[in-house]
Amino acid sequence: MGALVIGAQAISVAVLGAGAIGRYHAQTIAQRVPGARLAVVADPLAEVASSAGAELACAFTSDVDAVLADRGVDAVVIATPGHTHADLIARAASAGKPAFCEKPLSWDLATADAALAAVQRAGTLLQIGFQRRFDPAFVRAHELASSGALGQVQLLRSITRDPKLTNPERVPPWAIFRETLIHDFDVLCWMAGCEPVEVFAYADALIAPAHRATGLRDTATVQVRFESGALAVADASFQAVYGYDVRAEVFGSKGMVAAEPKAGSGAVVYTPDGERRDRVFWYLDLFGGAYTAELVAFVDAVRHRHPSPVPGHEARRALAIAMAAIESVDAHRPVTIARARSLEVSA
Repeated sequence: MGALVIGAQAISVAVLGAGAIGRYHAQTIAQRVPGARLAVVADPLAEVASSAGAELACAFTSDVDAVLADRGVDAVVIATPGHTHADLIARAASAGKPAFCEKPLSWDLATADAALAAVQRAGTLLQIGFQRRFDPAFVRAHELASSGALGQVQLLRSITRDPKLTNPERVPPWAIFRETLIHDFDVLCWMAGCEPVEVFAYADALIAPAHRATGLRDTATVQVRFESGALAVADASFQAVYGYDVRAEVFGSKGMVAAEPKAGSGAVVYTPDGERRDRVFWYLDLFGGAYTAELVAFVDAVRHRHPSPVPGHEARRALAIAMAAIESVDAHRPVTIARARSLEVSA
């Protein structure tokens, strides 16, 4: 595994993908993660790689294969487009490198399973970037739900509403499930503490109806039934004019917890015109601390050989809900999730 010395010197981390989140992760590795150093930023587009290198004052390359082959690179952060994730996870595993990968695990279950099989064969660590698991409000909600303090979990809710839909023609097919609500599916499973069994979903283009014919779905609701009998609802919109709106609730027989990340100062201002609270319009302003915390956890797991904080098979579970939701929308009926799980691994 390259020059990695467990628990001692800093590990050398490469970031694959130099878009907005890739650059943020690279900056985080360089400046905010103890025990790590940024080795290189790679992007297949040479001009993007060069721009990132100049911005971050770090080494850069457009040769991803060279980075994966470099024995001086101990671990990788994958921040490329979602449809490339499974292939890069498998290639990193084959190179013996632990990987942190942005959500989603993949865009389909077949390639997801191939990637997890590669990780299992290699025995490497894989962590998926569901940063809500590292936000203090969501962490507290999970602690209460999993400890039994809320009693029997009966109802769950998760909401993701983005501030503005720009360039609807560039939104990938079914992104509302595979890229956006995938966060909510993970949160619901994490809070419920058991497997999902059935999904019923609706989705439409209500914000940009002119793009409906091209496959855009910008608004969606999803119902999920769990093995325990708990019922969950998630909804998403690509245009909340008041700013980012991300929340979750867990309702149980002994009480309820509501989780909402703090935006802005967190202050509520009271005037003769009513109440006002700060809201943000940029996801890094909402989850910057959580993005840092998940990479700190990744580096700690690599250095000290701890289990993955967000294992691959749990990301597959969220993806299975997304794929069932797509089928449900197309078929106009509930869809049962196949529970034959051939990959019970620690990926």
